[in-house]
Amino acid sequence: MQKRWTIKPKAHNAAIAKLAADLNVNEVLANLLLQRGIGSFDEAKRFFRPSLDDLHNPFLMKDMDKAIARIEKAIAENEKILVFGDYDVDGTTAVALVYSFLKTIIGDRVDFYIPDRYKEGYGISFQGIDFANANDFNLIIALDCGIRSVDKVDYATERGIDFIICDHHLPGDEIPKAVAVLDAKQKDCNYPFKELCGCGVGFKLVQAYAQNNNLDFSLLGEYLDLTAISIASDLVPIVDENRVLCYYGLQEINNNPRKGIKAILDLAQVKKQITINELVFTIGPRINAAGRLDSGRKAVELLISDNVEGAENAGEKINMTNTQRRELDKNITEQALSMIADDEQLQNKKSTVLFHPNWHKGVIGIVASRLIENHYKPTIVLTESGGKATGSARSVKGFNVHDAIAACADLLEQFGGHKYAAGLTMKVENVAAFQEKFEQVVSESITQEMLTPEVEIDAEIDLQDINPKFFRILKQFEPFGPENLSPVFVTKKVKDGGYGKIVGNSHLKLTVETDATGFGAIAFGQSNSLKYISDGKSFNVCYSIEENEFRGNVSLQLNVKDIQPAEKE
Repeated sequence: MQKRWTIKPKAHNAAIAKLAADLNVNEVLANLLLQRGIGSFDEAKRFFRPSLDDLHNPFLMKDMDKAIARIEKAIAENEKILVFGDYDVDGTTAVALVYSFLKTIIGDRVDFYIPDRYKEGYGISFQGIDFANANDFNLIIALDCGIRSVDKVDYATERGIDFIICDHHLPGDEIPKAVAVLDAKQKDCNYPFKELCGCGVGFKLVQAYAQNNNLDFSLLGEYLDLTAISIASDLVPIVDENRVLCYYGLQEINNNPRKGIKAILDLAQVKKQITINELVFTIGPRINAAGRLDSGRKAVELLISDNVEGAENAGEKINMTNTQRRELDKNITEQALSMIADDEQLQNKKSTVLFHPNWHKGVIGIVASRLIENHYKPTIVLTESGGKATGSARSVKGFNVHDAIAACADLLEQFGGHKYAAGLTMKVENVAAFQEKFEQVVSESITQEMLTPEVEIDAEIDLQDINPKFFRILKQFEPFGPENLSPVFVTKKVKDGGYGKIVGNSHLKLTVETDATGFGAIAFGQSNSLKYISDGKSFNVCYSIEENEFRGNVSLQLNVKDIQPAEKE
């Protein structure tokens, strides 16, 4: 797939020179900092040395005072509290966090509830409220859901049950009439950071309770691991508070992992230092797998397990579920790609909307992401569940798929989500009309540039710029994630050392060299680029820099994002 390269604008030379001198770093690193909005010694110190003191006061969030007052009332009057959360990794980590914290305060008067993905669907459910009513729960704390559950909150209120909503999704036109609604994306909420995940909002809730009741902040340290896993897996920007929470959450996972997380890492045979990559690609998918194929409750049970044997047993079950999830994902992706290959009209559209009644609801979001890797356009994958067509949407950079779905609201039963990911439900008989209308909406608003995958490059450098000190400082830019991605560099007119070859069917292993120096490199999924590097041809390469460990030896390696022939210039 052809990609376009975009080099970020370079900061002003005078600003680069000053910051480089102030920090005693080279100008490439100074430019990277300036691109991230870091322009002074003090700002660099906060970036490189995140502090828990930099977290915002939780009471700046709209309704936080009401939420804490209601929890304190419940505790004082011996009420039962039900912690309710979505079945994905953000919801289950949030539930594990808030449930565990409240259990230390009120013991068995707190319980948790995760809706069944297939019987109840996404978010707050009538069944969950009925469960609370039947078991004498007076207060429900909803995490990672609820901002659009106007009717469900009204239903609970009629039964004498209060709601505290902790969400991070976009609100609708009407806000539920809950006791407190914590969502920084509300227009009248002045909280200074708008990009918390659901678990992050849950952390702010327990931080506020601790602050209001003079509990030492150190008591919250054991919950930072859950928050970091959620931030990484939910792909929210790793800046501001999220960066601080991730930084310390990773320390907790590496130094004192909870038993459930250790069980996952042992089963996955991960023995190295845990980074954001391991949270996104190892821990997150396994926690998610429980809610996708089985029950999200099992994920919470794993995360709150306080004995080694129980954690190991729960971890093994979730690991097996994840293996099943991968097989389903692979098979359905192959079917979906075949459907596209057999439909020339669909190939020429600017959107992909596929429906198959027998696809597994738990993996269609993953499949949508896989399809974009092959056909780069806004994509929706639908299956049939409960007599309705239900699906997941994923988008391409710059295109708001949530808004495009909203423009088709007359054909939908419900929808919700983010700019780049959303869920939706409709009558099966509306699928064809939706496919047509969604394509029309996308065609009218998407640009050709959006339909071409972009490699965003931080700076052009020479290979000689890469040395141990350069990489040591570069590592301190971690944790990497959205809005603080691992820097990508471009170096032009390089050559392969002569040993470039295809490995693992689709990957390209090579040595990137200039006359002065060279580095080993790996280009995942880019076997087609072999033609650009063979026979001593000159080529341009963009890459990030990483450590490669092989048989106990650690060396710097280039992780190649794309290769283009030098003559394209």
